[in-house]
Amino acid sequence: MTRLMNAALNNPVFYKSIFQGRLEFGTGKNIEKAFQLYQIRAEQYYRNEVMFKAEQIFNVEFGYIEIPRLVAQANEKTFTNTLNLLEYIAQFAAAGSMGAWLIDQGKVLRHKMIEPQSDKVAVQEYLRGRKLVGTKGKEMEAIHALNLAIEKYEKHSQAYERRGYVNFTLKNYKDALSDFNKSIQFDENNALAYFGRAQVHLYNGDVPKALLDLGLTIQKSLALQMVHWQARYQKGELHYQLKQNKEAAFELKLFCDRKFDPKDINYLKKRDANYFYGRILMEQEQFDEAAARFNAALAALDENPKSTKFTKADILLQRGLAKKLAGKNGFMADVKEAATLGSKEAKKMLQAKA
Repeated sequence: MTRLMNAALNNPVFYKSIFQGRLEFGTGKNIEKAFQLYQIRAEQYYRNEVMFKAEQIFNVEFGYIEIPRLVAQANEKTFTNTLNLLEYIAQFAAAGSMGAWLIDQGKVLRHKMIEPQSDKVAVQEYLRGRKLVGTKGKEMEAIHALNLAIEKYEKHSQAYERRGYVNFTLKNYKDALSDFNKSIQFDENNALAYFGRAQVHLYNGDVPKALLDLGLTIQKSLALQMVHWQARYQKGELHYQLKQNKEAAFELKLFCDRKFDPKDINYLKKRDANYFYGRILMEQEQFDEAAARFNAALAALDENPKSTKFTKADILLQRGLAKKLAGKNGFMADVKEAATLGSKEAKKMLQAKA
């Protein structure tokens, strides 16, 4: 057993690791102290078995640590050392967040969001405000807390982004847009801010700008993050509505083929995505694949029956048409059920056949 353990230590298994994010310290003593402590701990505690040298990630002049996105092979020890070191340094930060993932063949083995957790006012008020965001009736309290965080640290990208969502909920669209712009100004890689700004553009009827920001959301986020797939779905639906089928198909296929946890907000969009993608496949005369997508839409409909965009009758009718055009049996049963459920088009088809 000892021999096997020694062999494992001498021949560590390497996994895919991803680091991405930014931690804000402000200029002056804080960033200088963080830089020095990072160097000391990397050398003395971890014997330099970490993934980043201080000079690779620190911007002392402007007061932050940034890893735009790094995908690299790492063994579990080096990943853990790096994670622990960044968590330690984060206690001196005033704002920001950094994600770390360890992945084996597509399966997430470890995931951690590194954030400041100190007793600094900017930190505590941001955490308080973030907790209140989304709580009905607590919107003004959330804004007050986020205001305090921003007052204490002006470049608090996450506080601006969270306040933007609260303002959007309160229908203060001008203020929301200003907040999202500020958030992006202070952290151009904040994917959530781009997604929020896209929602404001949609409200204002500026679809081209919304599409641009949804594309930036996808670019700035990882496929491991919920917002990445929220943006892909919304971008695909917008392209579909604009009859830009090539662009819509690209986004919707990726979304439809993705497996989501039932707790993920994207899980409920499976129905719509499969239906829209099925309609595109019908126009492309890929009838077998279209029928399969309508099957998936029906299965998802049973789990989430409410939709303002289409009905079960709509899906059944389209599946029936796909089966017919693919030369498959059973299409008439779908048309009949669609007619029973109120589809006028299905009723016309039955009358014509009679």
